[in-house]
Amino acid sequence: MRSFEAAIRIGAPAPVVWAILTDVGSWRDWDSGVDRVDGRVALGERLTIYATMIRSRPFPVTVVELRPPEAMRWRGGLPFGLAVIERTYHLDAQDDRSTVVTVREEQTGPLAFLTERNTPDLNPSFRQFCTGLKVQAERRAAGAQQ
Repeated sequence: MRSFEAAIRIGAPAPVVWAILTDVGSWRDWDSGVDRVDGRVALGERLTIYATMIRSRPFPVTVVELRPPEAMRWRGGLPFGLAVIERTYHLDAQDDRSTVVTVREEQTGPLAFLTERNTPDLNPSFRQFCTGLKVQAERRAAGAQQ
């Protein structure tokens, strides 16, 4: 199994962070690692992510878990579970009204080595994503307080 992970504390309540996170159509506005995302976030829906680091290979996934404003999980990979890629977004609301966001991807299955060979280290991209989400959410939360 290969995995990637990044986490960040965001000075905004979980519902604010969730609204930005699930608006995948606007990700390119605040995450320079994403060219675009096609589809909408809903249980069972299919999304296609076009990342700047792997422009030649879009990443199709299905939304397999949705628990607003706490968690979202996507699954992609090869048919019949030969290689499974699961990406999880977890939001942990804090007592001070901030939110800790963790993004994690795991690659498993008997042919996971195929995805490992073709997937660069995603940790820098995940850290960049978390930083962009933080800036966007804190900006929105500050605007709501004024």
